[in-house]
Amino acid sequence: MIRTPLRPLARVLSAREKGENPQAIERENIRLRHEQMRDKARSRAEGRLLIMGVMFFCAFAVVGARMGMLAGSEAVEPRSAASGASIIAQRADIVDRNGRILATNLETHALYAQPPHMIDKKGAAEKLAAIFPDLDADELYEDFTGKRKFLWIKKKLSPEQKQLVHDIGDPGLLFGPREMRLYPNGRMAAHILGGASFGREGVSSAEVIGVAGVEKYFDTYLRDPATEGAPLELSIDTTIQAATEQVLYGGMKLMNAKGAAAVLMDVYTGEVISIASLPDFDPNNRPRALTQGDASDSPLFNRAVQGVYELGSTFKIFTVAQALDLRLINPNTDIDTTSPMKWGKFKIRDFRNYGPTLSATKVIVKSSNVGTARVALQIGAKRQQEFLKDLGFFEPTPFEILEAKGGKPLLPKNWSELSTMTISYGHGISTSPLHLAAGYASVLNGGTRIQPTLLKQKGPQNGPRVVSEQTSAQSRAMLRKVVTEGTASFGEVPGYHVGGKTGTADKPKERGGGYYDDKVIATFASVFPANNPKYVLIVTLDEPVETSGSEPRRTAGWTAVPVAAELVRRVAPLLGLRPDVETGPLTGVTLTSN
Repeated sequence: MIRTPLRPLARVLSAREKGENPQAIERENIRLRHEQMRDKARSRAEGRLLIMGVMFFCAFAVVGARMGMLAGSEAVEPRSAASGASIIAQRADIVDRNGRILATNLETHALYAQPPHMIDKKGAAEKLAAIFPDLDADELYEDFTGKRKFLWIKKKLSPEQKQLVHDIGDPGLLFGPREMRLYPNGRMAAHILGGASFGREGVSSAEVIGVAGVEKYFDTYLRDPATEGAPLELSIDTTIQAATEQVLYGGMKLMNAKGAAAVLMDVYTGEVISIASLPDFDPNNRPRALTQGDASDSPLFNRAVQGVYELGSTFKIFTVAQALDLRLINPNTDIDTTSPMKWGKFKIRDFRNYGPTLSATKVIVKSSNVGTARVALQIGAKRQQEFLKDLGFFEPTPFEILEAKGGKPLLPKNWSELSTMTISYGHGISTSPLHLAAGYASVLNGGTRIQPTLLKQKGPQNGPRVVSEQTSAQSRAMLRKVVTEGTASFGEVPGYHVGGKTGTADKPKERGGGYYDDKVIATFASVFPANNPKYVLIVTLDEPVETSGSEPRRTAGWTAVPVAAELVRRVAPLLGLRPDVETGPLTGVTLTSN
């Protein structure tokens, strides 16, 4: 900044020459300088006032706008806002179709220790080991005397255990509030529910997360605060589920089977009313997964959903139904059943020699491999693949449990003509019992595609058509004759018109290829009532052996069928189905007077 001198030399000299007073020049310059300073200060003050005015205007505008919004909105009660823990501990209940509790939360406590605050570390370790037998006193004492300032001892305590720990009286033993997942029915529906565990944990809270089953599949929904605790409603009926597991367990033991599975499904809605896999487990104390060996040896393995097996002759109805729908045959068409049937170096045989021909109906009733294979040749590989794909046998079932993704069917790499023949009677393709239930429901309910679901539905699915209503009715009539005249005679339950198909498949070896001679998967796929279908029931036994006779019997007619019949006998009345009992003739009855 350049400042003008108050007494410029040139003007002073000029003023002296003219006889003027040089001091007047200085006073004039001082006056001008003060005027400049005043104008500058006034300009600065006016700018500041303008900025403050704008700020006050904006503030009043925001307040006015907010007041206008509040005036125009609906009046509600104010809610108090307070900061809470970042861990969301809530989890919604899981209930069956009738609202009965399958899984809920229970308030409990966790036990932790702060060693620096402990008084008698040795005594506390010994007393804790006495209360919790799974704890080691020496290891606890080592932890208490180490460098750690905090350690968890038990994640869940019963009220009795909490009191016993409280009686120890050590100030370094503390309790943290928890909500644990409780399954009040114990082992029932274990594979459906899966189980839960703790996720993120704090001293005062811990989140409960699903680890398997519907608990894992619906984990986001169950933990979402927006649901306001609304329970997850499943299609399962606990009464029927309990009966299914009880009968299946008795059948598994009676038939000396390694494992068993059962699926009961509504043929119109796709609702799974009960689904069981044995051996099972208690989700309140979920066991560890196997790290080596066969996964199916673990009780965590879900045979009904994860287990994919060659289900044998139960597939024959799909072959015959497709041929009926394509009008390649009718129920009375004679099929060549000359055995053995040769294809290259391979031979296809029947369990017995049924003669040169059988009708299409008799092929199902007698369970002829040869007859079914010849029908499959008429259909062809391409159309067979399309039909089975439409029934859902090419992909895992879209079922609402985590394990369903692992139940992917095993298909032949090269779908040759030989594959077409063997797949027609259930060999060369491995699927789960749940796949089979969905396939049977789709063919027998009138011919519309059904997808199994664990959620309660409001009505039928009305899926795309897979076969005509006529084909569906003819298929049901054939399956009914399998029970009344064929291989499933033990499946008859008076009053309920059971229809079904047996399937006995040799079990493949785990290594080296080939099949066992004395190990089978026995399956009975049934529908009841066959004349007016309501439910499909699949019963599968792993390595069953019926030993009441002189020789061991492993076929499904001797093993899976009686178990399924007992199951129908138990659950049909619970499902509200009235038996259709025919009254006998009144011959020989006379009226007598008193």
